[in-house]
Amino acid sequence: MSDAHGHGHGHGHGHDDGHAGDMAEVLDLDADVFAEHLADLAAWLPVRDTPREIVDLGAGTGVGTFALLDRFPGAHVTALDSSAAHLRRLQEKADDAGLAGQVDVLPCDLDGAGVPLGTPDLVWASASLHHLADPEGMLRRLGTALAPGGLIVVVEIDGFPRFLPDDAPADRPGLEARAHVVADRLAAERMPHRGADFAPLIEAAGLRIEAQRTDTLTVDGSHSAAVGRYALAGLQRLRDGVADGLEPEDLGALDRLVDPDGPGSILRRDDLMVRTTRPVWAVRPTVRD
Repeated sequence: MSDAHGHGHGHGHGHDDGHAGDMAEVLDLDADVFAEHLADLAAWLPVRDTPREIVDLGAGTGVGTFALLDRFPGAHVTALDSSAAHLRRLQEKADDAGLAGQVDVLPCDLDGAGVPLGTPDLVWASASLHHLADPEGMLRRLGTALAPGGLIVVVEIDGFPRFLPDDAPADRPGLEARAHVVADRLAAERMPHRGADFAPLIEAAGLRIEAQRTDTLTVDGSHSAAVGRYALAGLQRLRDGVADGLEPEDLGALDRLVDPDGPGSILRRDDLMVRTTRPVWAVRPTVRD
């Protein structure tokens, strides 16, 4: 869900398998840190009937898949993603949870012509559409594939999560904000739809917005053991992506933060706070229902 995914889809949406292990850890930690929000979001969905067939578009390691199966325990989920490694991890988790018969994983190019959508009652597209070359085209295809009365849920992100106070670290205050400027510039070149308002794309695709919400999420690290690990894994990926664009002093400070064993490690901080914003749209076709 978050570009815990796309800081480098989150997350599983076009990431090559060469970095799949690192990204899989970020996605799993994202699910842990934001478990309460995921459950709340799944409970909010304005479904008309209990969905039987669900498509998780850009499923990654199953953040959405398992939240939806908690909400709709009798459903079947088809998990689609470009990363076979992420889907193997998702399948292993499904097997371990006794859900193997309710989950099918299908590696595929989400920008390709043959995405196996079937006829779902519910489509979950979390932090995946902004990775696509033509998200409006995919929304049109989803609207056509949807079963009568079905629902499409689009969850997006405003960028990479923040972890540090604005005046941290002491030797390079504002480091995280400067790293984000570089990351956002690079992301704009590769993913022009990241952080965009999807409402115009949704409407242009022949869909109507039935409900929407914008969730500003804050998780206090002192109350979550996973936050430190999430911050470390996330900032390590951020560091790899922005290294060439940072001043040497900033890169050095970031290296000290992401050294798990160093005295300046982010794991030693007691002031971590995960902050991110996630807009959500629940939509249906405008003509056929």
